[in-house]
Amino acid sequence: MKKLEHFQKELEKYGDVAMISPGTNFYYLTSLDPAATLERLLLLVVPAEENAFIIAPELYRGELENIPLETYFWKDSENPYALLKEKIKEIKPKKHVALAEDTMPARFVLNILPIFKDFTLAPLSPLISRFRMYKSEEEIEYMKEAARIVDRVFEALLQEGLKGISERKIAKRIIELIEEFGGDGISFEPIVASGPNGANPHHSPDERKIKDGDLVILDYGAKYSGYCSDMTRTVAIGDISGEARKVYEIVKEANENAFQTARNGVRAMDVDLAARKVIDSYGYGKYFMHRTGHGLGLDVHEEPFITPTNDLILENGMTFTIEPGIYLPEKFGVRIEDDVYIKNKAVRLTTADRDLKIL
Repeated sequence: MKKLEHFQKELEKYGDVAMISPGTNFYYLTSLDPAATLERLLLLVVPAEENAFIIAPELYRGELENIPLETYFWKDSENPYALLKEKIKEIKPKKHVALAEDTMPARFVLNILPIFKDFTLAPLSPLISRFRMYKSEEEIEYMKEAARIVDRVFEALLQEGLKGISERKIAKRIIELIEEFGGDGISFEPIVASGPNGANPHHSPDERKIKDGDLVILDYGAKYSGYCSDMTRTVAIGDISGEARKVYEIVKEANENAFQTARNGVRAMDVDLAARKVIDSYGYGKYFMHRTGHGLGLDVHEEPFITPTNDLILENGMTFTIEPGIYLPEKFGVRIEDDVYIKNKAVRLTTADRDLKIL
């Protein structure tokens, strides 16, 4: 409720009301994660001055009736938009601006628009992302546990070995291990990219089997109490080329340089530049084609984004990834990624050793 009250106070600066459909923003503000199919209207409605409330289908009564928020249930024989319209009439607008969840399904938005014909409809993200960028101690503890889980998964994969196994089977094993070590589930579909497949940063695991001489990119994350981790490690299978070893060490240096740069008061773009200038200095700049990192929390991709153009000042409590990479077409790829948070200076959440592992 404290998060909701704080959000409501800030909302006054942006508009008169916010509408949030189920998802990570809904969960952030209420600690509720209703298993909505998004077939029926279910909304958290937060006026800037009046009390927040929920509009929900009757079939969610058992899940929502004991929460400390007024909830208005509607039956399938009723029109939920008529109910929403009646409640919105009670709001006395000052700015005539309504904020809507960015990911709200179009079927809801199209039915809501006539209710807010006298309002400007604006996205919710510019407001709520400012709250979610700063993690509480409780949130950090959840993220630490999510990071510990992926660390354990990595160690288990090394012990079990990768040679002779298909990328798809390894990806499936990652999912099994995350659940085995206490994760609520995956934060995104695992990436397992071996040999030339590693040159595609978002390769979908296929039936290619890992063999001697391969570099293998393992990119995966776990969820714990709703919060995500995201770790990438590149391992070698048997003897690898001198170029592959050289590129690995360059990416490791870039990762470390960015990590040492990240601290309270530094711009996001300076962290990106710290990684990029290392890779540029060795002549591989054109093979590093993505941002250095992204924010991490309830979503695996959220603000702050660690890009070459983001002049946002990093502050204590922010969490994000550092994940430079080099991708050589038709040869191999290397990426090393850590989850970090700012507490005066960057602190790693993922702790698995970054030295090249040869299996």
